[in-house]
Amino acid sequence: MRKWVTGIFTVFIAVAMQSQAQTPVQAPAKPQAAAPDAKKPAAAGYDRALLHPALLKEKAPETFQVKFETTRGDFTMSVTRAWAPIGVDRFYNLIKHHFYDNMVVFRAVPGFVVQFGISSYPAVSAAWNDASIKDDPVTQSNQRGYVTYAKTSQPNSRSTQIFISFKDNSFLDSQGFAAFGVVDAEGMKVVEMLYDQYGDQPTGEQDQITRLGKPYLDKKYPKLDVIKHATLVGAALSAAPARSAASKAAAPKKPQ
Repeated sequence: MRKWVTGIFTVFIAVAMQSQAQTPVQAPAKPQAAAPDAKKPAAAGYDRALLHPALLKEKAPETFQVKFETTRGDFTMSVTRAWAPIGVDRFYNLIKHHFYDNMVVFRAVPGFVVQFGISSYPAVSAAWNDASIKDDPVTQSNQRGYVTYAKTSQPNSRSTQIFISFKDNSFLDSQGFAAFGVVDAEGMKVVEMLYDQYGDQPTGEQDQITRLGKPYLDKKYPKLDVIKHATLVGAALSAAPARSAASKAAAPKKPQ
């Protein structure tokens, strides 16, 4: 009887071992990725160098191009330092540090200008509030496609805002608006598509835009277009034909 039980036990052990040998070994479970820290603040959406305007003093190349990627398409601006050296050096540093990225085009007036240059980030706007530059002599006329800084009626008040003329705005020449770049005919097709049905209404709210940033415009003027990126893309392919600055009587409307 004992031999019979021992035999059965031996057979049972053998079968169990064979079964275990045929059962594939499962791979260890992969550790799950740690959940993101909800308390960790999101990275700033701007180059922190923009908080220190006084340090951004690099001299611009004699010519360069800037590609603007917008919600209406892309256009390229050719810039010539000799036309307005002080303004071009400022513009070059702003572009190099992506000042115009994620920026709302807050003003587009058909038959006049399209204007932008208020940062989407209030901290950046605050840093540039008193960072004005001296005026350049006007060497180029404000014709269609030409680019210049917006400024107040006070001298040496240029800062970060620029505008592109939709038409011959040479009446601005005698008021000290020194053009420094130009958008070609193909690029102007994109510029003219930028949303313009709010007209000059947002222009009168620049204090709120400066203080509250892009969320203010997104809420109140949701159809306005945005500059997704503005980046340096190389030397200008060819200089635009120079035009002498005309001295015409000032018109009542001008960029602010």
